[in-house]
Order: sequence, then C-alpha cells, then structure tokens
Amino acid sequence: MRLVLVGPPGAGKGTQAEFIAAHLAVPKISTGDIFRSNVSQGTPLGVEAKRYMDAGELVPDEVTINMVRDRLAEPDASEGFLLDGFPRTTPQAAALDKLLADLGTALDVVLELVVDDDEVIRRLSGRRTCRGCGKIWHVEFDATTREGICDRCGAELFQRDDDKPETIATRLREYAEKTAPLVDYYGAQGKLVGIDATGPVEDVTVRAIDALRSYGG
Repeated sequence: MRLVLVGPPGAGKGTQAEFIAAHLAVPKISTGDIFRSNVSQGTPLGVEAKRYMDAGELVPDEVTINMVRDRLAEPDASEGFLLDGFPRTTPQAAALDKLLADLGTALDVVLELVVDDDEVIRRLSGRRTCRGCGKIWHVEFDATTREGICDRCGAELFQRDDDKPETIATRLREYAEKTAPLVDYYGAQGKLVGIDATGPVEDVTVRAIDALRSYGG
C-alpha cells in the first residue's frame, strides 16, 4: 500500500505513522528523516538543502521532491510506503503524483487525521519538556509526580515556544492556508479517507487500520 498521512499539528501523525507503517509492513518515510539522511551523508541534494537551511530559508520544493524521488526509488519502498509530512501543499501533491507516475505507480489512499483546533491546543499547550533528559510530559495526559519536576531525572520542566497557545494558533492558521487544501485535492481524486483522531492512541490506530482495509490495508 502507498499512502500519505495528513492532519494538523498535534493530530498525532508521527505516533500513528509508526503504528500504521508497522501494521502494513511498509517503511515510514518523513521529510525530516530524508533531510537528515542527505545532509549527514553529504549527498549533492543534502549539500544544496543545507545551504538553504543554514541561511534560514525554506528548502525549495524542487530539492525536497528530488530527495523524495530518490527515497521512493529505494528497494524497501518498492512494495509500498507511508509518507508523513509530505506533501504539505497542493503543488507538492501534484509533483508527487507526477513523480509516482514516472515510477510507474500511484498513491492508493490519503488518510486524514481529523481533530478540531480546541483539541490541538489542549494537546500541545499541555506539553512540558525536561531541561535535563529531554523527555516530554503532559500536564493532563502524562503528568509528573511533582509539578514542574521530571520524574525521570529530577530536572526542571519548561514549555517550549512551539507549545505556547499563541504559537499553536499561528501554526493552525498556516495549516489551514497551506496544507488543508490537500484535503480537497485528494478528495477530488477519490483517495481521501478521514478518521476521528481524538481519544486514546490505540483507539485511533484501530480506526485507521479499519478505514484502510477497504483499500487493501
């Protein structure tokens, strides 16, 4: 199965991607992993991407798409894959369709994790990160014994800027403007399936796998 996972920040894409990819026995491919791999290996694309990243600029779509092309051409992706974090925009989605056509294949399904903005803010704004060991806790879902102190190493917890409500609201606006149109794009192709991404992680995984069954997953 070849699928893409979409959803707003805080929808649980990273967590669900791991479980779903394992269930389908396909590689989980994220643009973050691809970037790190190319940069660390010093590939021509990695060198080019690093030049933009060092300058604080966005890596152009052409570079990102070429990295994705190289990754999807690797043997482990020949029977299927799960893309997490790509595409993020409709131009990237169109480029992915062309890329896959060039490889003689196509996406089977796009799975949307559906969660409302209030739930996203609740999830993300409650996160606290340990200054010592880096473990992430949650004031509601995974609280420490002592408020503000890590149970693992005893260091202080803090709230990252990314997890502050005002930052989350900005990220959600960006998602609505740039990434949410993917829902319409893939919906028009008849490849979109949405599931409720609220509730326990295990329940969301079951819903996702049930939804994919009709697509051969």
